[in-house]
Amino acid sequence: MAEMGSKGVSAGKIASNVQKKLTRAQEKVLQKLGKADETKDEQFEQCVQNFNKQLTEGTRLQKDLRTYLASVKAMHEASKKLNECLQEVYEPDWPGRDEANKIAENNDLLWLDYHQKLVDQALLTMDTYLGQFPDIKSRIAKRGRKLVDYDSARHHFESLQTAKKKDEAKIAKAEEELIKAQKVFEEMNVDLQEELPSLWNSRVGFYVNTFQSIAGLEENFHKEMSKLNQNLNDVLVSLEKQHGSNTFTVKAQPSDNTPAKGNSPSPPPDGSPAATPEIRVNHEPEPPTTPGASLTKSPSQSSLPAVVVETFSATVNGTVEGGSGAGRLDLPPGFMFKVQAQHDYTATDTDELQLKAGDVVLVIPFQNPEEQDEGWLMGVKESDWNQHKELEKCRGVFPENFTERVQ
Repeated sequence: MAEMGSKGVSAGKIASNVQKKLTRAQEKVLQKLGKADETKDEQFEQCVQNFNKQLTEGTRLQKDLRTYLASVKAMHEASKKLNECLQEVYEPDWPGRDEANKIAENNDLLWLDYHQKLVDQALLTMDTYLGQFPDIKSRIAKRGRKLVDYDSARHHFESLQTAKKKDEAKIAKAEEELIKAQKVFEEMNVDLQEELPSLWNSRVGFYVNTFQSIAGLEENFHKEMSKLNQNLNDVLVSLEKQHGSNTFTVKAQPSDNTPAKGNSPSPPPDGSPAATPEIRVNHEPEPPTTPGASLTKSPSQSSLPAVVVETFSATVNGTVEGGSGAGRLDLPPGFMFKVQAQHDYTATDTDELQLKAGDVVLVIPFQNPEEQDEGWLMGVKESDWNQHKELEKCRGVFPENFTERVQ
């Protein structure tokens, strides 16, 4: 019997909840259609907007802080690997080996300590701060539902009072339901009206404390890390002094990030032809037809410390003038020589060639020699020329130091 009674209570509660949802839905529809007025509280709505903004900001800060911690951990691992490499290459008979190992250990401990303090003093505080939002958000939603119940009860009571045929029993019951709904709503409303402004004002102190903690921890970390780096530097300086005859000079390697046209491109690796102090002379649009004719320096090379005047057999319209006189109709007009790309080059402008290591480029003169910048050549990739034979569409400039002359 007890079980049957329990099932009856449970079924009754479910039915009551369903009825409440239907009543709320009906009330919201009437309010949206303008057939029922809605209780408004602009001050509370502003508090809710502030709450949502505060929650969004806090959630973003928590996400970014976790990303920062992940980066610290990754940097720790990278630093650890680097120190392990140093320990492996540091030979047993070299002076300072024990000091270098001790510095590596302290480096590892410093990273661990920094990460843990960030977790304790920033992340956990952040989690605690955000932990209060879900409950308040749930209560705000519940207040909204209770406000709809209150409006619905108020409208029902008013409709019974204005009915032509009044039913005093129904009016009394409706009034009782209205008072009950109003009491429940106002209790929740009063609590939230106090909590939301207080929570909003707390954000200033929280942000200050959080970022002060992070800044202070990072400052101390870098101070201690600086000391370790200085100690390691001292150890290596001592090693260098005892093995000074074995030192070597590190030479810069070329990069795909070539300077903008107008500046000299970065020097290529040693051994390539462009690494030698060769100065190329820009050719005029209409080169001399006399074999061996001398060419003067172009305006774009006026700043060079020395001028090399070259002599060459001019090539006009694909035919070599002078020399053997053999025809070169398979080459673009004005062809001078071939180069091969030694490194990839990514074009940064529409007038540049995109090069891959191994590409062969047919070098041709600039139409206007004054447009040539130091360290840049005009040409067309051999593969493009053989396929299209359209110079206007295929030609472009490229950095000379990324190539090596092959013909």
